[in-house]
Amino acid sequence: MASLLVKIFSIFLIIICIFTPQALSVVPEECKTETDGCTNKEKALPLKIIAIFSILIASIIGVCSPLFTRSVPALNPERSLFVIVKCFASGIILATGFMHVLPDSFDMLTSKCLKENPWHKFPFTGFVAMLSAIVTLIVDSVATSIYSKKSNNEVIPEVASPAGGRQQDMAVVNVGHFHGHHHGLKPAQGAVDQQLLRNRVIAMVLELGIVVHSVVIGLSLGASNNTCTIKGLVAALCFHQMFEGMGLGGCILQAEYKAMKKFTMAFFFSVTTPFGTALGIALSNTYKDNSPTALITEGLLNASSAGLLIYMALVDLLSAEFMGQKLQGSIKLQIKCYAAVLLGAGFMSLMAKWA
Repeated sequence: MASLLVKIFSIFLIIICIFTPQALSVVPEECKTETDGCTNKEKALPLKIIAIFSILIASIIGVCSPLFTRSVPALNPERSLFVIVKCFASGIILATGFMHVLPDSFDMLTSKCLKENPWHKFPFTGFVAMLSAIVTLIVDSVATSIYSKKSNNEVIPEVASPAGGRQQDMAVVNVGHFHGHHHGLKPAQGAVDQQLLRNRVIAMVLELGIVVHSVVIGLSLGASNNTCTIKGLVAALCFHQMFEGMGLGGCILQAEYKAMKKFTMAFFFSVTTPFGTALGIALSNTYKDNSPTALITEGLLNASSAGLLIYMALVDLLSAEFMGQKLQGSIKLQIKCYAAVLLGAGFMSLMAKWA
């Protein structure tokens, strides 16, 4: 299933890049990089190397901290505090899509460095983000269907429909007066299995969106030689990666993967931004962040990532949580979670001032 999701999303991104018109990659005179007192490649390089390790450590702390909450009773996934923390992290992911990724894409795809036709005559950012959200819905739905069919094929002898009759009759014969309890347990177990499948799909799709976004912001950081902005940007990205990692880590925890699978997903999240930064450093001599090719490619990737993150935050994280039995059964807990969402979204919106 992981390979299926990767293939679908990769094909979507490749199609976007293939149809990016390379003929528009003529750099206008006014878009050529200007040098000032802040542009210093020699001084910027140590800062970017520090950034690689700082962001890596922050990412590891963020994504791994939820994975060890089972050993802390207060942060167990069944407790209310875990739900509140997850809502806080979901608010951060939502704000990342709306306040960081989407505005960056608008700025890139409406830049004066791109030709008037077609980039200034059609809202490509909104269009691509919309397509990305629809594709995410399709992947989400198809993946859930595939998982469900596999699960049903495996548990048909064990979990029968109440209307089926055969399992019900066997329960009456075999367990006698325990039939009522036994009969109610099976559908409940089926519901748990179904929720587990949804959690696994959510974790996979969410990681895809975050990885795409992380590579793009890492590439931009690595290619920049502006020492005046790098310092603030590194600090902002460390906080950004830490809290975004908390949201992803919570989803990985609820997916109940085996240890190796958890490690693999945490590893890929942790290394993508440092990898993008290292790639940006390697390409800093030839990569120009204000060239039409770079603006178009990064703008389309950001728009795709924004649509995915916004869909996941609203539909698979927040809506699923607030419409679930736990929050629907407690208005007090709902209010706390609303406050957590607003706090997370507000905090990450404030970070948009620096990153």
